[in-house]
Amino acid sequence: MADKNTRIAIVNHDKCKPKKCRQECKKSCPVVRMGKLCIEVTPQSKIVWISESLCIGCGICIKKCPFGALSIVNLPSNLEKETTHRYCANSFKLHRLPIPRPGEVLGLVGTNGIGKSTALKILAGKQKPNLGRFDNPPDWQEILTYFRGSELQNYFTKILEDDLRAIVKPQYVDQIPKTVKGSVGSILSRKDDTDTQTIVCAQLDLSHLRERNVEDLSGGELQRFACAVVCIQRADIFMFDEPSSYLDVKQRLKAAITIRSLITPDRYIIVVEHDLSVLDYLSDFICCLYGVPSAYGVVTMPFSVREGINIFLDGYVPTENLRFRETSLVFKVAETANEEEVKRLRHYQYPEMVKTMGEFSLEIKPGEFSDSEIMVMLGENGTGKTTFIRMLAGGLKPESGGEVPILNVSYKPQTISPKFKVRSVNHFTISYTY
Repeated sequence: MADKNTRIAIVNHDKCKPKKCRQECKKSCPVVRMGKLCIEVTPQSKIVWISESLCIGCGICIKKCPFGALSIVNLPSNLEKETTHRYCANSFKLHRLPIPRPGEVLGLVGTNGIGKSTALKILAGKQKPNLGRFDNPPDWQEILTYFRGSELQNYFTKILEDDLRAIVKPQYVDQIPKTVKGSVGSILSRKDDTDTQTIVCAQLDLSHLRERNVEDLSGGELQRFACAVVCIQRADIFMFDEPSSYLDVKQRLKAAITIRSLITPDRYIIVVEHDLSVLDYLSDFICCLYGVPSAYGVVTMPFSVREGINIFLDGYVPTENLRFRETSLVFKVAETANEEEVKRLRHYQYPEMVKTMGEFSLEIKPGEFSDSEIMVMLGENGTGKTTFIRMLAGGLKPESGGEVPILNVSYKPQTISPKFKVRSVNHFTISYTY
């Protein structure tokens, strides 16, 4: 007999505004019209509450909500008993946990918002799993009883007895300058427990940056600095949340080699990574995470590296006979355009240019590009790719050479510094366009 479906009701706390609507979700709910308290909300409420046990999954409230704050997600009922953590009512649920092994690197792969960072927090001992009972959290004895018979029971027991020290490299390295002040060298010296900062700095190309302040580092330099701070400390559990972000191909390989050098028979190493080539090199085994972003996430059992990556690409877990993605991810090589098609393309040329910014000088040879094609610039960080793009977009003027042709350019910057709300930007852009 097939498992019946249970439902998760997700309410976006940022979008739900009962004071600015007419509570359309409650008025249109057929279960509420029958006299049952499926949806509870008043104009004075901060947020709507939905009873997942009474919800019939009709989806009317989703369509009626003027702010698009509601979503109802079906999931198999056999996962209901495997809930590891839930933050609050009508919020994200994480089912199961990855199982780390000493002396090996565990890789985690999955889409954004699926629970990878939440799993890291729990395994690091920074987040106590509530087994889905957010209103009545269990004590550690109940949690250990829940994981009885698995490797996680011994793992959490060691964390509780302070036998394991965990260090986590944060995901958002661009936030580091807001909390860390001082030079790179002084911070590394303060954190160095193993007297290996010289070796690690050489491996991660940080030796020439020791005198520079943290707030002056670029994205790639911040990533390497964050990895170095973790690697030079004495710990039993090392966790790296997306260590290859902002890094070029050469630096990603060096970071992977540095992380692999931490392996000892009694150390746990866990890596969250989206770059499948880096994940393949780094990991000894892989856990895939699937589900619905911001709704629920499920952790699979550990697989070998090749099998785990193939499962993620295929979207099918054979051990559970479950397909979590309708289509497989297939990488096809694009066919070259025919000569007849190339003749019809419009070509744009840019002249020889020179741009100097401080001690850095960029020399650009003349070249051309055309529409109806995608061109890729490949090079190490700090070699002028962003500067060149900004010059083509008209954001920077060359100091010598010819003028860049004036074009209508839509430019996505490397780093995002939000200064507006999404709604205000959309209103401005749409009104300007039409």
